[in-house]
Amino acid sequence: MHPKIKQLLQVALSLGIALWIFWFLYKDIEFDSLQTQLASSNWFWIAISLVVAWAGYWLRGWRWALLFRQEADQLSVTSNRAYHAVMVGYLVNLLIPRAGEVARCTVLTRNNGIPIGQAIGTVLVERSVDLLFMAGTFFLAFLLEGQLFVSLAGQLVDISALTSSLLRQLPLLLGGGALFLLLLYFLGKKYRNHGFVNKLQLFFRQLLSGVLAIRNLKNPLGFWLSSVAIWIIYFLTMYTVSLGIESAANLSGSQVLLVMVMGTIGMIAPVQGGIGTFHALVAYILVIFGVPEADGKIFAAIIHGTQMLLVIGVGLISWILMLKTPAWKKPLTS
Repeated sequence: MHPKIKQLLQVALSLGIALWIFWFLYKDIEFDSLQTQLASSNWFWIAISLVVAWAGYWLRGWRWALLFRQEADQLSVTSNRAYHAVMVGYLVNLLIPRAGEVARCTVLTRNNGIPIGQAIGTVLVERSVDLLFMAGTFFLAFLLEGQLFVSLAGQLVDISALTSSLLRQLPLLLGGGALFLLLLYFLGKKYRNHGFVNKLQLFFRQLLSGVLAIRNLKNPLGFWLSSVAIWIIYFLTMYTVSLGIESAANLSGSQVLLVMVMGTIGMIAPVQGGIGTFHALVAYILVIFGVPEADGKIFAAIIHGTQMLLVIGVGLISWILMLKTPAWKKPLTS
């Protein structure tokens, strides 16, 4: 099968699953109920949530730019350009899950001449840091809502079965990984002078340089403080929306944090923009907190829908601006 056809089928299947989950979740919601909820919502707070979310996107771009440096100890990528690349990535993610990371790296390669391997390396750093803060967020939710958190985890995942399965597969995974690395070593040694192998080695050297960029940060305090701020902004985005929905306005900060955790899990799912999975998990936890089921589903639809519209609108602007930016050309050497 042609790779493009295979990719198209994968995208169609992912989108089909997402839309089916969304339809199944909302098929019993009456249009009148939706209109009533939308009319009774405080759109001032929802507008504030969009401003807060946009600030988070810009901060992501600023943080990413910190990972690129020139020999002159200056940023080789401006915060503005990194922000636009990030938004292009979010826009692409709405169509093809996980493809946005490559898309934003491609934007910097085209417009700044950043080697694609180095750009991907910096994204790996970002994702590792985000994973660390996500784990910290989950732990904080556990401390604040421990009993409910454990109950939810037990309902969503059979932890004992998962651990047992991983332990059974561990020898196979380690053995397979070792054989794969050994095969790469011998192939690289045998064909070390081949053009493709040289390009592959260059890519991995660039990738490593991107990963190691965190060791040579010009502004490490700014990097770590912005990482904390990004996750605080995630919380504030959810919290301001809750203030705008009458049935959720009385949720405590710890409850909103747990809603955010469930929404994060929904967004991790390999479907376009978390469609369906985000709505199902957020509505589920809101029902547990006493929010009527219909209101919980509409709450999830409002926050997800407004955020999607924000990404589409701002992302399209960034995409157009980046297309209009002249492609980077390697300076001529004398």
